[in-house]
Amino acid sequence: MTGLRLERLRADHAEALLAFERENRAYFTRSISDRGDAYFADFAEIHRARLAEQDAGICHFHVVLDASGTLIGRMNLIDVEDGCAELGYRVAEKAAGRGVATAAVALLCRTAGTSYGLTALKAVTTLDNPASRTVLERNGFTVVEETVVAGRPGIRFHRDLTSAHHRP
Repeated sequence: MTGLRLERLRADHAEALLAFERENRAYFTRSISDRGDAYFADFAEIHRARLAEQDAGICHFHVVLDASGTLIGRMNLIDVEDGCAELGYRVAEKAAGRGVATAAVALLCRTAGTSYGLTALKAVTTLDNPASRTVLERNGFTVVEETVVAGRPGIRFHRDLTSAHHRP
């Protein structure tokens, strides 16, 4: 997907990120758990907390922008420990099915290895989310085991970032 940009989360992303989350709330809850009303009511405080986690190196948060600079997704690397982090992502409904998630995950995998020095990523998705599974598989993630995600049957994935064999 041309023109796609991945930017590390900053304080000035707050307004666009809140609008993105509100606009896509119903869409997201079809495949993942709802963030709850408190998330939206306390967004400014939550955003500041995420930036503090990022500054501490615990997590790496990113927004996905299209060619016009519109925020169309977010990509997160959470719980960074021992060279590994868990990947999570959301793409706006209006951008779904256009390769945005696949391209943005590829960008983040490169960034994880080069900018953050990570050697592996893990991810989970529910069995009833084939689009997410496809995104992960297209980006070199392999199935590790079945699991439970928010009370639903799921799959755990792994991606080695050190092997050229695993780089899309």
